Amino acid sequence: MLLRTSNVDFVFISECIFLPWPTLGNYICFAGGLGIKGAVNRVEGDFSCTFEVERAIPFLKQAYGDSMHKVLHVGPDTCSVVSTLLREEETEAWGVEPYDIEDADHNCKSLVRKGLVRVADIKFPLPYRAKSFSLVLVSDALEYLSPKYLNKTLPELARVSADGLIIFTGYPQHHKIKAVDKFKVGRSAKLRSAAWWFRYFVQLSLEENEAAVKKFDQAAAKGSYNPSCQIFHLKSYQ
Repeated sequence: MLLRTSNVDFVFISECIFLPWPTLGNYICFAGGLGIKGAVNRVEGDFSCTFEVERAIPFLKQAYGDSMHKVLHVGPDTCSVVSTLLREEETEAWGVEPYDIEDADHNCKSLVRKGLVRVADIKFPLPYRAKSFSLVLVSDALEYLSPKYLNKTLPELARVSADGLIIFTGYPQHHKIKAVDKFKVGRSAKLRSAAWWFRYFVQLSLEENEAAVKKFDQAAAKGSYNPSCQIFHLKSYQ
């Protein structure tokens, strides 16, 4: 099946999967086969905070303990994060891919079929009940939202978490974050300082989880882990 898209000559659709979630559409298709002129990868550039999530998992487990048993990750390459989490003992994991997974591998397609990974526009309400997950991890996603949608999405992420919301985001000065292609999201990443984020959290009545921060920092120091992204540990709404 061939589709013509803007900025790309042709996309060869090799496989489509029926999705039972009405809010997300009926089918998702994966590209393959033909070489695509000017093809865009899901993530390009020098650095990814989604990769940082995977590096941080052992230290998150030490900081959050039993709260790591039911985790939602939101961000690009969520299939990779979910797969890593599922390898942990007594951990269930789900993922929301905010953009697309047209270049998904076999493992990612399998996670979609099982309903463990969804493709959803995070500018709109998430298809989950309040406190559906013990922890929500988000990476490489909030940077691409305008203030209008950030005001809606961040409270949504907190709403579906029971024990905490953990945000991984790039530093405005020190790193060039991998850029999700503008063709998919419509805007460039806006990297913000820690001071900006903390002021913003206060506006949304989101409190820092100081106990989790202390445990995480202690575990990271003991394991010689130096995060390459800013990591914010927030309490869920009560």
